[in-house]
Amino acid sequence: MTFFSCSAVPGRTASCHRESFARGPCYRDRRSRPDERDLKGQRPLTDQTPRVHATADIEAGVTIGPRTTVWNRAQVRTGARIGADCIVGRDAYIDIGVVIGDRVKIQNAALIYQGVTIDDGVFVGPNVILTNDRFPRAITANGDLARADDWVVSTTRLRTGASIGAGAVVVAGNDIGRFATVGAGAVVTRDVPDHALVAGNPARRLGWVCACGQRLLDRAGLPVASHASGLASCAVCGSRYEIEGDRCTTSPTVSQR
Repeated sequence: MTFFSCSAVPGRTASCHRESFARGPCYRDRRSRPDERDLKGQRPLTDQTPRVHATADIEAGVTIGPRTTVWNRAQVRTGARIGADCIVGRDAYIDIGVVIGDRVKIQNAALIYQGVTIDDGVFVGPNVILTNDRFPRAITANGDLARADDWVVSTTRLRTGASIGAGAVVVAGNDIGRFATVGAGAVVTRDVPDHALVAGNPARRLGWVCACGQRLLDRAGLPVASHASGLASCAVCGSRYEIEGDRCTTSPTVSQR
């Protein structure tokens, strides 16, 4: 797997194609036959390089995976790692050392701060804020300007398949489980279990969701309550789950409609 590292290119990459995207090194040296291009004729099917908009601010030491797109005015700080097939939206901010997996969608103006790890297949909605300081202060107790050594980074992890709705805030030190859904505008102040649906301020569990994103239903065909137990199913894809306490796991029996 080939990765683009801006440390290999002094300053901003010079080569740009007609959509004002900067390409990785040697893009202009690539050759493709007409039949190797996609249906829109815009990009060779064999092209693995990331696309970085000319207005994006990519610091030295950033790693960007193949086929990832970074849109205009996004900022990616040093040491950050972005996987393959990702989308980083306009005005998004990715802080120092943030790690992002493959096939992640980060929407416009999302703020992802140092200490955050995002696993594969996560959706981060527009204007989402993932914080990293549980006790923020601009100054110390003595009145001096707070420096890097005056605070501790609290880590947060968004696990595979999770979705964070528009405008939500995840308070530092709280993890989001696999395929969980955080509703728009929610403020997450505690860990969210796998497949949980949470919303509100502070965010509370409303029910459970399938890996496909739909609400899970009980035997009567009603949305499963937040503290229900037993079998649940998805009316869209037919997947079945077992719920017990704070755990929602795939049932050994998976049926299709």
